[in-house]
Amino acid sequence: MFGPENAQSLVGVAVILLVCWAVSENRGKFPWKLAIGAITVQGLLVLALFGLPALRSGLQGVSVVVDGLGSSTQAGVAFVFGFLAGTPNQPYTLTDPGSLFVFAFRVLPVILVVCALAALLWHWKILVWITQAFGVVFEKTMGLRGPPALATAATVFMGQVEGPIFIRSYLPSLSRSELFMLIAVGMACVSGSTMVAYATILAGVLPGAAAHVLTASIVSAPAGVLLARIIVPRDAAVEQAQTYDPLAAKRYDSSIDALIKGTTDGLQIMLNVGATLIVFVALTAMVNKILGAVGDQVGYVLSVEAGLGILFSPLAWAIGVPWHDAAAAGSLLGVKLVLTEFTAFIRMGAIPVDAMDPRTRVLMTYALCGFANIASVGINLAGFSVLVPERRNEIVGMVWKAMMAGFLATCLTASIVGLLPANLFG
Repeated sequence: MFGPENAQSLVGVAVILLVCWAVSENRGKFPWKLAIGAITVQGLLVLALFGLPALRSGLQGVSVVVDGLGSSTQAGVAFVFGFLAGTPNQPYTLTDPGSLFVFAFRVLPVILVVCALAALLWHWKILVWITQAFGVVFEKTMGLRGPPALATAATVFMGQVEGPIFIRSYLPSLSRSELFMLIAVGMACVSGSTMVAYATILAGVLPGAAAHVLTASIVSAPAGVLLARIIVPRDAAVEQAQTYDPLAAKRYDSSIDALIKGTTDGLQIMLNVGATLIVFVALTAMVNKILGAVGDQVGYVLSVEAGLGILFSPLAWAIGVPWHDAAAAGSLLGVKLVLTEFTAFIRMGAIPVDAMDPRTRVLMTYALCGFANIASVGINLAGFSVLVPERRNEIVGMVWKAMMAGFLATCLTASIVGLLPANLFG
């Protein structure tokens, strides 16, 4: 039933739309029809995925697939790294079973395997059909042209820079609004490889983690489109209908070629994720040491996490988080923005089940499930500078706004989920 906590999430929807309108490049062109349609589509998608028995069973099947991918990946990791992979047979007396979960051996290799599988599924045209189907949905329901609709759909599964690669030849001719939208949607979603990694991290503290993570990335795409269109409104005169063949952008010579190239791409992503986490966590630790020294002098406990918790607590509450969890949830939002969503998911996964309200944990899963962070600004700037170098200066001027749109898009998705009855999610 609809209660006060659901009405609380309505505040989040209103605040997010108001903030995006306030920074819009043309406040007189607010897309009312798109706003109503996108929010309705989001709500209906979540209701369908969790409310219809057939689709709900499909989502539950996702958890089985994720578990299978995880255990299969561990077999490969154990073959290469032996007991370092966290196998039951350890050469030393085990005093802390939890220490067997090593991020580098349990999460990062999943990215490698999923990237290889994604390439194989693309070569077999299975992923092509799925992407085209989603592209048609975005084209018909949100008024996107063929190429941007396809790139938006591809982004949901492939990632923030990989998605636009499929329409590389069209990027120079896109309108400013469409280019901004692709960057914003890329930051609002996550890739298929990281979805599995996040689900692995949250498996012990969130029932049906895989289903929530998959739903979050799919449902945040319409939110990203909406907020991007509010900030940089559409120019109908420039955006004429176009079609595009996705197979023209990415081809593999054979199944083995797909696996090898997918593995190579996955290795690059895995190394980037690992290196980024090392650097950003190290920098945060350095800042915390400085703040700790200052705090000792003034008699307060100061840290980056505490400051972010205070800063983002109101937003966390507006999404629908109970006030007693607002500081912790706000800290996670800040960590996601400053340190990457990987770090935020790791920290939420470390919070004991009884130390956080179940509603908070579900809402934060949706709010954190996106690439919108400072590191992604550099990734997008570097990626799009290669894909469309002639528009680099334009991208430099919009990428920070795109990060804000992507960040708020996942918060809007969390607010939509917060509007729905809690018993929908079991």
